[in-house]
Amino acid sequence: MQKQITLKESFVLKGKGLHTGQYITAVFNPAPENHGYKIQRVDLEGEPIIDCLAENVADTQRGTVLVMGDIRISTIEHAMAALYSAGVDNVLIQLDGPEMPILDGSAILFCQEINRVGVVEQNANKDFYIVKHKMEIKGDNGEHIILVPDSEFCVNTMIAFNSKVLASQFATLDTLKDFETEIASARTFVFVREIEPLLQAGLIKGGDLDNAIVIYENELPQERYDSLADKIGIPHKDATQLGYINNKPLTWPNETARHKLLDIIGDLALIGKPIKGRVIATKPGHTINNKFARLIRKDIRRHEVQCPNYDPNAEPVMDINRIRELLPHRYPMQLVDKIIDIDENYIVGVKNVTSNEPFFVGHFPEEPVMPGVLLVEAMAQAGGLLVLNTLEEPEKWSTYFMKIDNVKFRRKVVPGDTLIFKVKLLAPVRRGISSMGGFIFVGDNIVAEAEFTAQMVKNK
Repeated sequence: MQKQITLKESFVLKGKGLHTGQYITAVFNPAPENHGYKIQRVDLEGEPIIDCLAENVADTQRGTVLVMGDIRISTIEHAMAALYSAGVDNVLIQLDGPEMPILDGSAILFCQEINRVGVVEQNANKDFYIVKHKMEIKGDNGEHIILVPDSEFCVNTMIAFNSKVLASQFATLDTLKDFETEIASARTFVFVREIEPLLQAGLIKGGDLDNAIVIYENELPQERYDSLADKIGIPHKDATQLGYINNKPLTWPNETARHKLLDIIGDLALIGKPIKGRVIATKPGHTINNKFARLIRKDIRRHEVQCPNYDPNAEPVMDINRIRELLPHRYPMQLVDKIIDIDENYIVGVKNVTSNEPFFVGHFPEEPVMPGVLLVEAMAQAGGLLVLNTLEEPEKWSTYFMKIDNVKFRRKVVPGDTLIFKVKLLAPVRRGISSMGGFIFVGDNIVAEAEFTAQMVKNK
């Protein structure tokens, strides 16, 4: 099981904000387990903190903007993408202004600083959002994002503009390990036709050719072109020459598509969990990205606990023979067929429910339903294997129920169901007493849950 990660030490990045033009300092600090991404406005009274979550995004016009009351924090997506790609789960970012420094318009400087200070594992396990089924969202102008199951997080992106210079481009990231070399340096971009409206809206005051690619695709009169160049502080150029305007050459021919892919990662980082799944995005943008992140957040809340992945082809951690060595239960009361995952804090087990189970004879002959008490017993057996696994000679010990609390049954279990148990310790084992909480899944759905206390007794 992968552990949560935070920074080894703090680092500082300084620069002007893209939209405000203010000179801003951003301090990235280590944070405790289960903290997530948070940003603190240290320039404001009370130094308020905002959670970096999709539902706190209130503006996506030219970047991702967090809002809490009257407090705004803009242009967070590049920093979020860098943290997410590095596997960082917990960080506190302190800002002395209303937006993240734009730096060179990409995520590369954030990545370099994360690499410089390093990261450290924490004790808590990572909580992945595991994509179990296809999810999608469509916009009104051809935007389309699909999320499908995959063994890790990867992204395919296609962009399309009605432009003589920039039409269609593709970009792909098959593993986050390649983010820094293949995506992070991709800079933000803007079309010349967008500049005047953005200036009129009070935006891009800090934009220049060092932090953005400017795309000139519709010829303007020379006088108007020169006037616009003066407004944004760039040299006068021949108005008949269409193309890219920037101080640094393009890093890749499809740099704009790669930047859109970068933005997707930064915006989906706001779901609060790392994702195991493949994103396929057509004409993405901050607005549709945020809507999709909110859709995922809604799914997370609906399935407050996700079913662990179960590959029936994988070798079990404990097979039936090892289980029989550790548990005294035998037919018909042995209710765990195999263990597929285990560490010091949790265990995942499997039970295949067949029509030949002896309890179906009386419960009920015409409508076979697995008794709820046996579901709790099955969780307890898995929990017993969890705590026995921590002992040097587990064969010499047994576990016994002391207390059962908060039992809930959400749907019936019938022949043909495959039960997945996930049981975790709620507190460290003390004096042979363990407190555990468990869930049983059929497919993606929770069918039962309970908390229970057990005592370990040496009997041999």
